[in-house]
Amino acid sequence: MSERMDGRVEGMGDGAATRLDPDSRAWLDALRGDGPAREPAVRRLHTLLYRAAFFQLRSRASAQVLRGESIDDVATEAADDALVAVLARLDDFRGASRFTTWAYKFAILEASVSLRRRAWKGRELPLDGDGWHSFALSVDGPDEKVEQLELLNELRAAVEGLLTERQREVFVAVALNGVPIDVVAERLMTTRGAVYKTLHDARRKLRAEFAPATLAAVEAPPAVVTG
Repeated sequence: MSERMDGRVEGMGDGAATRLDPDSRAWLDALRGDGPAREPAVRRLHTLLYRAAFFQLRSRASAQVLRGESIDDVATEAADDALVAVLARLDDFRGASRFTTWAYKFAILEASVSLRRRAWKGRELPLDGDGWHSFALSVDGPDEKVEQLELLNELRAAVEGLLTERQREVFVAVALNGVPIDVVAERLMTTRGAVYKTLHDARRKLRAEFAPATLAAVEAPPAVVTG
């Protein structure tokens, strides 16, 4: 992406260009500069990110998930992480919305990530056979249970025969048991992107053996932390 002298931002590859509003242009100029305006702009941005994270946490966090931590502390941590991400991705801002609206999304994401990590803190991830066992027992109805168990046995054989060890761990945790990807990434000491790729590769291999509807029938919905 490149910028024009008239204040427009060109999209990469699509030929589109968006004229920045004055406030967004002021934010970018200050944050990209190395003069005296940058430090106050960074502090203002952190304050905005903190407010967005605090609002998200206040509406979703429960005392059980926070485990004695204050919303203020968790919001500050989320704002810190969001600030680093925003500053690293200033060149990704296309001007389709106001800069502050774009930046708020980073704070909301980091607040959600913080909650998911805390919800799984101290809990063992289902990376092995235990994940299959608990999933099978959760199916209701005798006929449905028999059918689901047969399907799970077939899928388990394919997972053990086709996937690498890391692909098996990620698939069982994320796809079958709904463990958040950022939690899996943290436990496996890797990145979210690496976990996404591993899961994608695992599903690609399994789709060669099973219909998409079959995989969808046994995969868990995405994990959601509620307050």
